[in-house]
Amino acid sequence: MQPFMTDFARHHGRFALVVLALAALLAGPVPAFAQPGSTAARTHKKPAKARTPAPAQGADAEARLLAVYALTRAGQAGKALEQAQKLVRDYPNFHLAQLTLGDLLSARMRPLRQLGDVPQAPPGTALQELRTESRQRVAAHGQLAQRPPGSIPTQFLQLAPRYRHAIAVDASLSRLYLFENTAAGLRLVADYYASVGKLGIEKSSEGDQRTPLGVYFITARLDPATLQDIYGIGALPLNYPNALDQARGKTGSGIWLHGTPSNQFARAPLATDGCVALSNPDLARLLQRVEPRTTPVVIAGALQWQAPAAQQSERERREFQAVLEDWSRAKTRGNLQQLISYYAPDFRARKNRVELGLSDWALELQNETTALAGRVLQLKELSLLRWVDTHETMVVTFGEVAQGERTGPVRRQYWTRQGTQWRIFYEGIIG
Repeated sequence: MQPFMTDFARHHGRFALVVLALAALLAGPVPAFAQPGSTAARTHKKPAKARTPAPAQGADAEARLLAVYALTRAGQAGKALEQAQKLVRDYPNFHLAQLTLGDLLSARMRPLRQLGDVPQAPPGTALQELRTESRQRVAAHGQLAQRPPGSIPTQFLQLAPRYRHAIAVDASLSRLYLFENTAAGLRLVADYYASVGKLGIEKSSEGDQRTPLGVYFITARLDPATLQDIYGIGALPLNYPNALDQARGKTGSGIWLHGTPSNQFARAPLATDGCVALSNPDLARLLQRVEPRTTPVVIAGALQWQAPAAQQSERERREFQAVLEDWSRAKTRGNLQQLISYYAPDFRARKNRVELGLSDWALELQNETTALAGRVLQLKELSLLRWVDTHETMVVTFGEVAQGERTGPVRRQYWTRQGTQWRIFYEGIIG
């Protein structure tokens, strides 16, 4: 064994003697996502001992790994081996890079049939997880290259300027996409490999080891000194369960975007207790950009992409905005009967930590319309996020400013389409 691989064996035990190949990897299909074998929904316990996170080393490791794959496909084994050795030296805890290097070294001695060409390797091992990780990285890179420039996920109908960034996670590709909200619209600025729950997606209950699907918001930025090593250099909690989750009876909590343990560059595609995990260098870049409370996070089984001003989405946006303006006019006029017609029978709200039903909320609306005294309401900084599964939901956020006032509350509503009508099933003040 070469001295470099001997050092690796001392540091990474179970991976040290694995011999790998690249041929099957580069042609292999994207794996079926929902195979069981990992987890998603945990309580986060404060550690007994604080830890100082290691600094990020840069987020180019994946690009360099894919370059090694390209050199291998092109028959440039010598250059591929040289680049793989440099990558492993820079990222000694990048297990997939270590295994790729092992492949290239082994190819000097015998032909290799597949990625991880180890006789009688049992299923469900770290080797199988690395094969899947590699396929996911290659598949995501290929799909991004084929996507029309400027495409965005269909969930992002409209974002106010105060939302400087937005995040979308495609669980089927083990991928997180970061967008910047510019004057010309959303612009994709980065995409990262990401791990989700051990048992996949569609979280519904506490401890089910699945990652939730839906529209969420980053609520805070956790101090890395308070985190256990498994969460890496930081964590960004999400507002799971959101209003839609709660209406559907979903339980659980503590869903974060977080990093990886210090001895792992990346985790398997299905590896967490429900969170979304990024490599520490990638999370470091995310932490530099996103802000709590104003960063939406869409988590989907498989994202659908479209042009920013796609005709159908633009029509749907205008149609919904017309409904929202009708709601606002009814409130301005003080027409309580008409105003209540925009609310679902099972509507609920929370005020001062007390849950209110529709009859209680009607009294709140009556007080608000009385205070308005006919003054026109302006809806400022409007954001519209759409979620479609068994039903269509619109997550609506806006500043509500009465005529003559300079500021007003920031309101968030959850609307659902019931037949041909939109109805509000949750409403609350968030700022």
